[in-house]
Amino acid sequence: MPDATTDQGVLFADLFERPLHVRFDQPDASSDGGALLLKAADERLGLSAALAATMRDDRDPRRVDHPLVDLVRQRVFLLAAGYEDCNDAARLIDDPIPRLLLGRDPVDGAPIASQPTLSRFENAADGRSLVRLGHALADTVIARHRKRLRKRRVRRITIDMDPTDDPTHGQQQLSLFNTHYGGWCFLPVHGFLQFDNESEQYLFASVLRDGHAVACEGACAILARVIGKLEKAFPRSVIRVRLDGGFATPEVFDFLDDAGVEYVVAIAGNSALRDHAEEAMEAVRASSEASGESERDYAECRYAAGSWDIGRRVVIKAQVVRLGERAMRDNPRFVVTNLRQTPRFVYESVYCARGVVENRIKELLDGLAIDRTSCHRFLANQFRLLLTAAAYVLFQELRLSARHTSLAGAQVSTLRERLFKLGAWVERSTRRIVLHLPDSAAWRQEWCCIARVLGAAPS
Repeated sequence: MPDATTDQGVLFADLFERPLHVRFDQPDASSDGGALLLKAADERLGLSAALAATMRDDRDPRRVDHPLVDLVRQRVFLLAAGYEDCNDAARLIDDPIPRLLLGRDPVDGAPIASQPTLSRFENAADGRSLVRLGHALADTVIARHRKRLRKRRVRRITIDMDPTDDPTHGQQQLSLFNTHYGGWCFLPVHGFLQFDNESEQYLFASVLRDGHAVACEGACAILARVIGKLEKAFPRSVIRVRLDGGFATPEVFDFLDDAGVEYVVAIAGNSALRDHAEEAMEAVRASSEASGESERDYAECRYAAGSWDIGRRVVIKAQVVRLGERAMRDNPRFVVTNLRQTPRFVYESVYCARGVVENRIKELLDGLAIDRTSCHRFLANQFRLLLTAAAYVLFQELRLSARHTSLAGAQVSTLRERLFKLGAWVERSTRRIVLHLPDSAAWRQEWCCIARVLGAAPS
């Protein structure tokens, strides 16, 4: 907000040949002019409206200045624009773009919601509302891709789920000390969908869990929910589930078998599995001794842990690793699967591809600060997680719209920097609103291309 310091401006007397005066005195202007694309992406998806429709508003209608849908949009749009804290609302109180994104007059419209209003909004969420919000997020994502892919048959949909640690630094509920990560944290899990061999994995779920949660906690419920939705939306598609070793429990395997889906799940090695791998390990040790390099080969076996009711196929990656002058080290890996392809194909072409999901989670962390779970109430932090997930869904829609531009594979932070952070002057009359952006904008061609894909017409 303006204060005496910014009103006065600054003077660089000796920086250039002539004195340079800097003044913050341009009214009806913004540094986020390009964020209009967020509104266009949201309208295409119907995301914010779907989320708001699941929530119950217990406020006195006579005292309501900001409808629920506006509060959802404000938080999601500003999170996407790089303003992850509710406190940022005070800095943007005079900015015309946030008003415009909420459908208000950018110059004379009502101000956006304040930090106290947003904090009350986040803390009002209850468990049932959050469950409905999670369903709405998944339904919106699946409906969007069903419509997008309606002209071709989707042969396979791959579900990836991965947990990550969310360090905490205050008195948050259910923040617990985790010995594996060496600190106080939450352990959220994120779910993604991949259609056939597309390069993008689309976020459909983000669930916050306490710091003592095991990887598989809640996994069957999340999988049951999304598998049911996918079978209804894509009845002729094969569903494949791909998970890391933390999910390798009898309950998960039984669920996957009963669901009738393909699966590839890593499992930790034990003495029985290492015995099965020994013949292949002997061969790769001999190869490594001969070549002086790391070597690997693949094998398979039938295996049944003591807690399993049946035996299952296990693909074995027999590997020895040499790093510089260090001694040769055994590194066998194991994957449980019901696929019938060769062990090499299952491990290298199917299981290893799940590593791409880690890049998506890095985007959520680095580009959208999804780990900014600083509320005291656990449910409020889950709500914030879902709002951040919604912002990421908008970015994925923008990236999809940019597929024929140089920004087709751009990360969240790059999309924000190149598309949103544009100086803008808003001109408003009784007949129209004109958003003046710099004619020297480096990425104006990409911006206009994306805008047209999202429904804009040449002006």
